[in-house]
Amino acid sequence: MTTTALRELASRITGEVRFDEPLAGYTTYRIGGPAAALVFPSTTDDVVNALEFAAETGSRWLALGLGSNVLIADRGFDGIVIRLGRGLDAVQRGAGGDETRWTVGAGAPTPLLARQTAAAGLAGLHRLVGVPGTVGGGVFMNAGAHGQDFSQVTQAVELVDGDGTVRSLAGSEIRWAYRSSGLGERVVVGATVQLTPADPKELEKEIKQHFRWRKAGTPFNERCCGSVFRNPPAPDDGEARSAGQLIDALGLKGHRVGGAQVSPKHANYIVNTGHATASDVLAVIGQVQAKVSAEYGIELELEVKVIE
Repeated sequence: MTTTALRELASRITGEVRFDEPLAGYTTYRIGGPAAALVFPSTTDDVVNALEFAAETGSRWLALGLGSNVLIADRGFDGIVIRLGRGLDAVQRGAGGDETRWTVGAGAPTPLLARQTAAAGLAGLHRLVGVPGTVGGGVFMNAGAHGQDFSQVTQAVELVDGDGTVRSLAGSEIRWAYRSSGLGERVVVGATVQLTPADPKELEKEIKQHFRWRKAGTPFNERCCGSVFRNPPAPDDGEARSAGQLIDALGLKGHRVGGAQVSPKHANYIVNTGHATASDVLAVIGQVQAKVSAEYGIELELEVKVIE
């Protein structure tokens, strides 16, 4: 985009706009080159205006929350990145007068919402306490853990289409699937969730159990994106094995290229040991996929979204 175009974009946004901003600081991998424009919307209107501008100019765009589940290329993103966070992170309990319904902005962190709802004696999101990222990203990819995901509680979603049109969809209208919502080229700006009353002490106990499991079994506090590969479907004539189990069985824990390493803790995590590039991570991904395919005839699909 030209300097004139970037200035025009900035004039339409009430929030902050940064140009040629490295994206590594906005991803959990701490990897990623610069964005042509990084928009920090303070309202839904800012999201609308950014997407309208992108449509008018034919610019690429990307919605980004806390930056988990993404790997951004070393050369960066030659387009508009919409960073959903403060300004779009409001949490309202009692939507429509029902205390079990909460309306949540897309920028709200999922782990924080999991704890808030559990403390209020409401089940339905508490098992997602260890899932990194925002509610917007969680809804968009139907994030989940321990048998719980967003499809089970999402009653309505507020969206902005790629052309800037604002619309609402009922949860029943969304084509939910494993780690997918089918929402396509849209930005989630908010969601309403329907939760279930439960004993807050029992919920807190369960949260602690899940958090202990995540702390002991995953590199959750290291530079990573979360799970890299989707779990393959169960074979017709055998026992289901997760992506991590398949990779571990091949002795690939600790395998590395440059600064990227298959985590010694959990084989479905590839960690940035300090100075990894996106190219390093992609090389490890390719090698893991090739070895799993050769040994088991299984083509591992990516859960992480690669942005090039």
